[in-house]
Amino acid sequence: MAPEDLPHPPRPPALSPRTAYRRAADRLVSEQRPDGCWEGEMVWNTMILSQYVIVCAVTGNPPRQHEREAMIRHYRATVTGKGGWGPHSESSHPSLYCTVLASVALRLLGVPADDPLCRGAAEWMRTLPGGPRAVPTWGKFWLALAGLYDYRGVNPVPPEMFLLPRWVPVHPNRFYCHTRSVYQAMAYLYGARFQADLGPLGAQLRHELFGSDTLPRERRCAGTDIHRPAGPLLHAVNAMLSGYELRPAPLLRRRALNRCLRRVEHEQLVTGELGLSPVNALLNVLVLHAARPGSAAVARALAAQAYWRWTDEAEGTRYAGARSQTWDTGFAVEALLAGQAGHEPEPAVADAVRRAAAFLRGAQVTEEIPQPTVTARSPALGGWCFSEGGHRWPVSDCTAEALAALAHAARAVPGAGGLPDENLRHAVRFLLERQNRDGGFGTYERRRGGRWLEALNPSEMFSDCMVEGSYVECTASALTAFAALPAHALGPLSSAVDRSCRRAVAFLLRRQEADGSWPAAWGVNRIYGTWFAVRGLRAAGLPADHPRLRRAAGWLRAVQRADGGWGEHHRGCTENRYAEHVRSQPVSTAWSLLALLDTGGPKDPVVVRGVDWLCRAQRPDGTWEQTSVNGVFFGTGLLDYRLYARYFPLWALGRWLDAREAS
Repeated sequence: MAPEDLPHPPRPPALSPRTAYRRAADRLVSEQRPDGCWEGEMVWNTMILSQYVIVCAVTGNPPRQHEREAMIRHYRATVTGKGGWGPHSESSHPSLYCTVLASVALRLLGVPADDPLCRGAAEWMRTLPGGPRAVPTWGKFWLALAGLYDYRGVNPVPPEMFLLPRWVPVHPNRFYCHTRSVYQAMAYLYGARFQADLGPLGAQLRHELFGSDTLPRERRCAGTDIHRPAGPLLHAVNAMLSGYELRPAPLLRRRALNRCLRRVEHEQLVTGELGLSPVNALLNVLVLHAARPGSAAVARALAAQAYWRWTDEAEGTRYAGARSQTWDTGFAVEALLAGQAGHEPEPAVADAVRRAAAFLRGAQVTEEIPQPTVTARSPALGGWCFSEGGHRWPVSDCTAEALAALAHAARAVPGAGGLPDENLRHAVRFLLERQNRDGGFGTYERRRGGRWLEALNPSEMFSDCMVEGSYVECTASALTAFAALPAHALGPLSSAVDRSCRRAVAFLLRRQEADGSWPAAWGVNRIYGTWFAVRGLRAAGLPADHPRLRRAAGWLRAVQRADGGWGEHHRGCTENRYAEHVRSQPVSTAWSLLALLDTGGPKDPVVVRGVDWLCRAQRPDGTWEQTSVNGVFFGTGLLDYRLYARYFPLWALGRWLDAREAS
């Protein structure tokens, strides 16, 4: 059955676009937080929750009873019909990695082995070749930390690599920041052979998982979790390092461990104990525990992980991989300002925008981090983080979107205010420092290492995670921000910004695919990348009828679904192509409309049909139902940004209303 032939629920009469816009705007305003931000949960999978439970057990800080119950409730809410836990919220097929960690966590939370939750997971794992022994290396590493796997079965992570001269092409400082932050903690724990003793429960878990008291040491990994299997170069490196690990040099090992510990402690200091993300922060807790068990530093680091926690009655307690206050707030401001052109914003909208602008101004990083060379940090001054800024890891696209939102708010809403010129110039310098030689922009830093380092990717589950890249989205956001800024405020940076924009435009034009679309790295997928690219190129001055933009519009028209909406499936992220979803999605539809409105008029029949779809799909409470993941990282890390379906459809409707009035 073709996707368009699948049965659809009855289509309600379409609201007028203005009514749909007002309902959506009212709903979004009602969800603004007291501090002025918006934030929706960024849903991934159960991995971080499971790791948190393991860390609590290893450090002797078990969750309280009500916390345990809420965590168990989340596992019950997210288990798949096959008995395990999936790699993302839309998956019906379990992930061995997530399921192994969840099985350990559930037993540590007090769930008995014969509970249907544990029993179902065990039965599913037994159907796989190799069973739990085939879990990817990261899973083996976490099992080793918990005393459930032999380190000889874990691919080596020697801390000595952090002692290499910094000019060496494989020095970890050249890695992507998330990768090196994770591996500096892993290297310490591996080098120290840290292994917890879970007592009698540990023995039971070894039997339940592996049917033996002996710690398994198989390195073989298999199953659908494996996205990037090790190639010849990585196999050779692992063999060489395994030989060294038979007799590591004691003095060198001690120096290397101290170096890694210092890096972890610096990361804890400059991020307020939060880490770059909970993925490395939880490992940091274990490093501090291994170095100084029972210390106040361990207690502080573990307590800080509450920052990543979400809890409610329906889904229980879980941990997100990131917080998104700045990201969501910047887009929410843009969405609310769309539809207000040519007249004074409604009082509730104006008040919401003023409060959001105040939040964004307060979220900028206004002090440089201390001793940045300890962990090879690039300058952070002037940037914005994905979150509210507390962990001081600012990002180029978050900075650009915050700048653009503040600039638009200052022009549209009396009293919203902009940035002081000095803060604005700090932000512009921050952005310029993230531009790579090819004209594209990285995320946290410029690219430091060669793409060939991807051949040493040890994660097995992810791709494009070893070095910074040049990203369509980050580049387009930078162009949008530069165009939004008042020219007089740039001062001596004006010429540098002009050169940067020319290089960025050339990069985007080179990255366009033959079919007219652009690939994305952080969203699903071709529609997302195409919207960003079109938006950035229009901001940079390309006319709507530019041949490249006409080609992009032609592609979007070609992939519109029969019902008038657009819907893209996440499998295109791993297959490097456009893949149609079986349902139109409000977020895909909104991105498509925003791009088409930048390349044509509001009377285009394709655009009118898309607007009609959004109006018909809106629920009475002003929201839209999103039934598909919409974000991605490292190729396979699929995310559901819960607030995307609030503000992107609103933004598209507002842009259409503005364009209709202007025409």
